[in-house]
Amino acid sequence: MRVLILGGDGYLGWPTAMQLSALGHEVTVVDNYLRRNICREMDVRPLFEVPSLDERAAIWKEKSGKDVKVYIGDLMDWSFTAEVFEKTRPEAVIHYAEQPSAPYSMASRRAATLTLKNNLEATANAIFAVREFARDAHIVKIGTMGEYGTPNIDIEEGWIDIEHKGRSQKFLYPRQASSLYHTTKIMDTDMLWFYVRMWGLKVTDLMQGPVYGLITDESQDDERLFPFFNYDELFGTVLNRFIVQAVVGYPLTVYGSGGQTRGYLNIKDTLNCVRLSLENPPEKPDLRIFNQFTETFSVNELAEKVQRAGKTLGLDVEVKSVPNPRKEAEEHYYNPAHTGLLDLGLEPKFLTDDVMAKMMEVVMKHKHNIYRDSIFRGVKWD
Repeated sequence: MRVLILGGDGYLGWPTAMQLSALGHEVTVVDNYLRRNICREMDVRPLFEVPSLDERAAIWKEKSGKDVKVYIGDLMDWSFTAEVFEKTRPEAVIHYAEQPSAPYSMASRRAATLTLKNNLEATANAIFAVREFARDAHIVKIGTMGEYGTPNIDIEEGWIDIEHKGRSQKFLYPRQASSLYHTTKIMDTDMLWFYVRMWGLKVTDLMQGPVYGLITDESQDDERLFPFFNYDELFGTVLNRFIVQAVVGYPLTVYGSGGQTRGYLNIKDTLNCVRLSLENPPEKPDLRIFNQFTETFSVNELAEKVQRAGKTLGLDVEVKSVPNPRKEAEEHYYNPAHTGLLDLGLEPKFLTDDVMAKMMEVVMKHKHNIYRDSIFRGVKWD
């Protein structure tokens, strides 16, 4: 297929581009380097320097013999968005192009405004461009399990059947975000559902849990193709942060009591979930929702796993509870469904001690790059 990846420079966007290119798809990536720019402004940095998107495409061409087309520009600019869609005429659009950090969205009024404008306008322009230039394209949007919050009932896969006063109807499962970033993701889902009803779009919305890992099949023998690996409080996911903290001898920063439970998945599973969604599009106009994770853990359980894996490598890993800067339930019920992607054929890669040890070994090679002062800044929700 002709696949257009919005946000193709990111932690997940670039690995997705390589995988789909390796499978023979005609891949185009778009990015405006927003993540790189915010990292510079906030004085945080990835574990290792990442080549520009054009350089990455050239390295991939050298390695695989396959082309990935690159457009650098802002999807908030309609003229740029229209140009890209008109030239590529995609059959599928993968939408990663959003400010992805909950802590950053809560850091200041400026950060909140940037998150709102970028995430909602980029999504709206992508929808308008699909209607105008790629009417039959399948949109795959990366949502987040954080849209659901932590309700005291089971979390269904996107939808829930309600009976009320003798009548029944199917509704989007109630959302209750815990940050402004997650609120924009809820608004994305609502916007897509609106235009599915108005314009008959085909959309798959992947409610993804926190992702961990940095090695994929396409990058395993060339570190120049590794994705962004942030370990800071703003852009680093919790397990990636813990692994870097363990390697550098920084106590694992468990927020509050550590009972916060979420659904997690390996970066390789993320790529396969996206691929399976592309290979099995909705047969008719629809907003199809999958909960995208493979295992659930509390923060304490993750810390214990990192501590155990570190011990096998001779690391003395300390766990430390710090005052929780977020407003969230630290002990709660959590039972989300996640059968849709398994039914499509997902074969999960579970979080074993060996998986964590291999991640630690890569991080240890780059230990000299770790900037301790950016690990924890204490960005507070209030």
